[in-house]
Amino acid sequence: MPSYSEKVMDHFRNPHNVGEIKDADGVGHVGNSVCGDIMELYIKVKDNIITDAKFKTFGCGAAIATSSMVTELVKGKPIEEALKISNRAVAEALGGLPSVKMHCSVLAEQALKSAIDDYYKKHGQKSPVNPEELKDEHQHE
Repeated sequence: MPSYSEKVMDHFRNPHNVGEIKDADGVGHVGNSVCGDIMELYIKVKDNIITDAKFKTFGCGAAIATSSMVTELVKGKPIEEALKISNRAVAEALGGLPSVKMHCSVLAEQALKSAIDDYYKKHGQKSPVNPEELKDEHQHE
């Protein structure tokens, strides 16, 4: 079994921001066909700032921890800044992830970008999210 940092274990045992936002401004839904993890990420946006984020994840401990951490990282951030949050930033904020679990941080990044993409589409605006970044088959680091 891979060894996890204390922060990963904390976010797995006590995940932050679990649930859904009924009137979400953006919803991201991503899944990884290889490992079976599924993430849903909900965001509320006011004046271009992500004011709230919640998630529902079906997956392993690392998938839950990365979902939890990404919601913490985006709260209070302008959308442009949230778009720059990479899977590596999520993993680093958790004190690192075993290499076999880095794909979970990729999913967390994709879920965030998917929710932001959804937000732009709901508001009839062109999304700055590259559709290639939302594909499951890109290389996991």
